[in-house]
Amino acid sequence: MQQFAIRMATLADIKTLLSFEQEIIRAERPFDETLDVDPISYYDLKQLVLSDEATVMVAEVGHNIIGSGYGLIRDAKPYLDHKKYTYLGFMYTDPDHRGKGVNKAIVDALVQWSKSKGIYEVRLTVYNDNLPAIRAYEKVGFKKHIVEMRVNVDR
Repeated sequence: MQQFAIRMATLADIKTLLSFEQEIIRAERPFDETLDVDPISYYDLKQLVLSDEATVMVAEVGHNIIGSGYGLIRDAKPYLDHKKYTYLGFMYTDPDHRGKGVNKAIVDALVQWSKSKGIYEVRLTVYNDNLPAIRAYEKVGFKKHIVEMRVNVDR
């Protein structure tokens, strides 16, 4: 198994991260008919890299980035037993490196970052029909919690 390292992303990584974002959008497009036509963007990656309330982690082999994910501190709903939680997103692993523990290592690093901020609730969202992603998240300990539903009504 090839070894990889996990580190915090820097602004020098933005070009690669932007390409990962487009791969995520391409992969998720079949699951969401409400996505606008290209070009679209999900994230303000520069802001996430620079923010004190967020971190972007990357997996790297040599000097090549092969995976990514971010953690963003958010306010919890006032009726929950925690005030803040860390939301995970931008989870991507290069297809040539899937099944090698990259996603788990990134999630572990993001969870450790969250704990270092005193936050012990970690959440993410995934499309209901994206079974490979659901399996990957369940493999690292996530459990289904809430299902968001929608209806497209006549205009």
